[in-house]
Amino acid sequence: MSDRVCVGAIAGSFGVKGEVRLKSFCAEPDAISTYGPLTSEDGATSWEVRITRSVKNGFAARLTGVATKDAADALRGVQLFAPRDRLPDLVDDEYYYTDLIGLIVLDTGGTEIGRVKAVLNHGAGDLLEISGLGLKQPVLLPFTEAAVPTVDMKAGRIIADPPDGLFE
Repeated sequence: MSDRVCVGAIAGSFGVKGEVRLKSFCAEPDAISTYGPLTSEDGATSWEVRITRSVKNGFAARLTGVATKDAADALRGVQLFAPRDRLPDLVDDEYYYTDLIGLIVLDTGGTEIGRVKAVLNHGAGDLLEISGLGLKQPVLLPFTEAAVPTVDMKAGRIIADPPDGLFE
């Protein structure tokens, strides 16, 4: 587990006065401003975040040191990371997406299916993107209790009971 967790991303500028369009990956979206300062993926740059208002698919926000539209545009695509110790404690059966990436996935018989490459959510629920040697292309496994009955973080594995035909 990393000591930092991706909590959001900058989608570009908002307006002409240096605000950014901010996507929050937090369970409570506006909590992103409370975990700061947030850093870039490499940790070289950090920003305090002040949400100015809600906008479609996110927030308009001010970042320290970003005062122009050009500076805000230059940050498009930057992922924002918070120290893990500033994030809320998780209850049982809750996970930070970043902690699931790389876990080995076994079927209920103990046969390796692949590894978690990404965790996706396109609005209808979480999906685990599974890649493996025997797979021609990544497979999207619903991250539900029925399809993923066990996540064993200590052992670094997931036990999956995928729908019939998904991994054929």
